[in-house]
Amino acid sequence: MTFDTSRRGFLSAGLALPLVRLSSKIGLFQSPIAPAGANSPVKLDYRTLGKTGLKVTTLGFGCMITSDPSVITRAADLGINYFDTARVYQHGNNEKMVGAALKGKRKEIVLSTKTPGADKEAALKDLDTSLKELGTDYVDIWYLHGKDSPAEVHDDLIEAQQIAKKQGKIRFAGVSTHTGQKELLPWLAQKGVFDVVLVAYNFTMDSGMEQAVEAAAKGNLGVVGMKVMAGGFRSLKQGDPNFEKLHRQGAMLSALKWTLKNPNVTTTIPSMTDMDQLEDNLKAMAQPFGGADEKLLATKLEIISPLYCRLCGECEGTCAKGLPIQDTLRFLTYAEGYGQFALGRERFQELPAAQKTVRCGDCAECTVTCRHGVHVFARMSRAQELFA
Repeated sequence: MTFDTSRRGFLSAGLALPLVRLSSKIGLFQSPIAPAGANSPVKLDYRTLGKTGLKVTTLGFGCMITSDPSVITRAADLGINYFDTARVYQHGNNEKMVGAALKGKRKEIVLSTKTPGADKEAALKDLDTSLKELGTDYVDIWYLHGKDSPAEVHDDLIEAQQIAKKQGKIRFAGVSTHTGQKELLPWLAQKGVFDVVLVAYNFTMDSGMEQAVEAAAKGNLGVVGMKVMAGGFRSLKQGDPNFEKLHRQGAMLSALKWTLKNPNVTTTIPSMTDMDQLEDNLKAMAQPFGGADEKLLATKLEIISPLYCRLCGECEGTCAKGLPIQDTLRFLTYAEGYGQFALGRERFQELPAAQKTVRCGDCAECTVTCRHGVHVFARMSRAQELFA
């Protein structure tokens, strides 16, 4: 095969990251194809995905919750060239849908998928299934999915990636991670056997996360940003003043632009479920992050702080009942932030039985506190109410 904190602290440590102009790592291309209803061509911004050498659009496409394949096809027609799926998305059906949506475009795109396999045999079996469902004989990036500490990146999983490379089934090896990133990213960079890391990264995170992303980039890893919208806003309804602040004024676009202004992030994979979201997100490659965006994100942070877990890891091990706080709150975000109740419940039901049966209301007091202001007891109770 030939492979052609406080609001003030937040503003100073996060939003104050310098705006970055074009450099040797960043290119700008004006596509001849315009989005439906647009009067001007789409401006496509490219960066190099670490040592892979792949040139990818800074706006990629996270396919996890997409159910309309025409949105994926349209994105590819407009020039977006990075598409991300996984073996476990939509009970295994997401890969099949993505493969059908991108049929005939394989040479034009960079395609990634993931395995949750716990050992070499399971991972390689997943890969063969993924290739069949996607309708391709190779993927560009194959991630070990949801690894949140070096201890979870077992040697036999690394061996599986090396075997897959030699067989020509993957081009590059990656790891995806939701939590524990400050420890894991530098470790991955030093390990020397990985090419790409998929990491939760958005405007709510502190300087420690900035340093971890920088360490990965300095280690020549391609960095792909997910969770860039910091939970979305679908739980807000029209008539709610916060809906007007976040939806009509473009908080989601501001959040995406904030992530893209970091040169250490190569591309992003926000979820896009309809044409309106696609066209709105395309603006992030052409519009610089500015003062209005900064103010809007400060407003959003005030609104979501009681609700949104920043995945900082500081609460790990502090629950007296041993509950996985970060994971459970992430599942709740799927339901209330992304509007994906079934996905949130599915992930919750995958927890061990001893954790699913715990009810926070049975405790005399909660042992978990969040310095970022998340109402942990209320949010955990809400997750148990919805999913258990």
